[in-house]
Amino acid sequence: MIYIFLSVCCSVFVSVLLKLAKRYEIDTRQAITWNYTIAALLTWIIYKPEIPEVSVVYISLGILLPSLFVILALSIQYTGIVRTDIAQRLSLFIPVLASFFLFSETQSVLKIAGIFIAFTAIIFSIPWQKHDSKNSRNWLYPLIVFIGMGVIDILFKQIAKTTSVPFTSSMIIVFPLAFLLSISYLLYLYLRDKMKFRLVNLICGWILGIANFGNIIFYLKAHQALSNSPSLVFSSMNIGVILLGSATGVFIFKEKLSRLNYWGIVLALISIAVLYFAN
Repeated sequence: MIYIFLSVCCSVFVSVLLKLAKRYEIDTRQAITWNYTIAALLTWIIYKPEIPEVSVVYISLGILLPSLFVILALSIQYTGIVRTDIAQRLSLFIPVLASFFLFSETQSVLKIAGIFIAFTAIIFSIPWQKHDSKNSRNWLYPLIVFIGMGVIDILFKQIAKTTSVPFTSSMIIVFPLAFLLSISYLLYLYLRDKMKFRLVNLICGWILGIANFGNIIFYLKAHQALSNSPSLVFSSMNIGVILLGSATGVFIFKEKLSRLNYWGIVLALISIAVLYFAN
């Protein structure tokens, strides 16, 4: 469980950095692009992995990781934060189903109960009370977020379960692919809009990359440590982000939570306990 906790900490730190980016006028598109360079460099320096053959899984992740950042931004712009947040959180439904039908995880009454409580906690944690005046007809963006997030989780699990190739070798392919796609997008924006490249975006991107590297590496380690219980990793990761993210929002950014949100936090804690004992 320590790997899940560390991955959650890194994930929330990434969210905090992206939240602060707007306040300090950081171009997140540039920061996200440069983050993949430091993530690849850290993978190479720390693990010195052998470069494996490129597979469909690596290519898919290399495309999905940066692309989903762009779709997230479009979803927030055209449908609002609330609908995008709902899509992100409910995407847990996809990898949990894959745990039982694709990865052949053993089912139990206690495990199913824990997952049900986890989904209830997620629904309670969504800020339903916030007004969302964006156009609801742009339903395609949150749908892509929902599917994309779920597929990324499944692909990471697939990498973690492949014993013939260390997951660090996999990431030395995924990170550069993600960077190449991202830098191509930036060059397109430069040619179209004369985007200005700034040093501060590079530095912030490297900081973001350190956190993103930790998030992915610890997430993969969690899947390896709990290889027979992928639903525990998927659910605990999602719930952990809600718990730590809510605490960060309340104590650092002075955000307000509703009574329903607090009940969601209580249910999140219960779900983690139930899933832990179920496994």
